[in-house]
Amino acid sequence: MEISRVRSTRDPETYRIIGAAMVVHRELGHGFLEDVYHEAMMIECEIQGVPFLHEVELPISYKGHLLKKAYRADFVCIGNIIVELKALRQITGKEKAQVIHYFKVTNFNRGLLLNFGAESLQYERLSNKWQESA
Repeated sequence: MEISRVRSTRDPETYRIIGAAMVVHRELGHGFLEDVYHEAMMIECEIQGVPFLHEVELPISYKGHLLKKAYRADFVCIGNIIVELKALRQITGKEKAQVIHYFKVTNFNRGLLLNFGAESLQYERLSNKWQESA
């Protein structure tokens, strides 16, 4: 599976979500717990008309059997964009891997990793290139 960055000029939907996150970060700054940013993002997405589902359960199957364990995505926006929120000093490979696993169980091909924990909003667009080529 190849993961790559997506340019905003080719993906105006992720650009809209990042814009909402920038408004939240500008208003609240950094230093709050992640749950505060979740609630603020829900409000901002509603204000900006970005359709979303919050804390979406992502079932995992193994050889046709549904496992008891499931993932939970922070947001699924605009129907098929996984959005994972963090409130950390810095995004690491661990957080990126989380989105990659979400790609595997959903077959979605776009994701955003948003970090509100730094002085400036950190974001990364991720694309499931493997799914796009399948």
